[in-house]
Amino acid sequence: MMISVRDLERRYTRRDVHALRGVSFDVEAGQRFGIVGESGSGKSTLVRLLAALDKPTAGSVSFQGKRVDTLPERKLGFLRSELQIVFQDPMGSLDPRMRVRDIISEPLGRRDPARVSELLKAVGLPSDAAGRYPHQFSGGQRQRISIARALAPNPSVLIADEPVSALDVSVRKQILDLLASLVELYSLTLIFVSHDLGVVRHVCDRVAVMRRGEIVEIGDVDQVYDAPEHEYTRELLAAAPNLRAELARLRGGDDG
Repeated sequence: MMISVRDLERRYTRRDVHALRGVSFDVEAGQRFGIVGESGSGKSTLVRLLAALDKPTAGSVSFQGKRVDTLPERKLGFLRSELQIVFQDPMGSLDPRMRVRDIISEPLGRRDPARVSELLKAVGLPSDAAGRYPHQFSGGQRQRISIARALAPNPSVLIADEPVSALDVSVRKQILDLLASLVELYSLTLIFVSHDLGVVRHVCDRVAVMRRGEIVEIGDVDQVYDAPEHEYTRELLAAAPNLRAELARLRGGDDG
């Protein structure tokens, strides 16, 4: 099993917030696992715990059979290369003072022109992008740079945390299709986090629905979307009247 989460709890005592409550699930190698929920459902907290950027109040997170929630930072080097994150806001996650070649090389700890060139090609950017700065690119292009940086250390798991929500509708499908092709090309395990039900169904094969820090429903995407068992899942689907049209647009190749 690539990732196993058991009875995960996270409380923030200063704010009196119980962000996660008894969360458990498994992610198999090669799976495209979606985590969907509204703002405040606990998605971002869960991502931080999966990446060992925060410690749980209770429960465990295991990566390839090894617990990571109890390890000090100095022993997490393997996880930092094996698990990478693509964040929501590419401009906020890219150092504006660094050239693209240095941004992509940063996870490697050294400059590697051949690897940079390979990754720029993989994400659909020209080789001369290496010498430019983030502000010289569009939002969609900056997200491509973020993806290239995440792929640099050759991870086995990619976490995409709301990767298209900050982008124009016209470029969302391009980035989603790029992610899907890269997951296949590099044999990645994908954890895709979003509030957008249509996007999750387009990208993932399994999904967990979160509400107020809990997983209320989990299963194969078609099963959960076509025959939801939990009332909250049904409410989410009912609140997305354009879901069918959005799915048709994503699958039909309309870039807007």
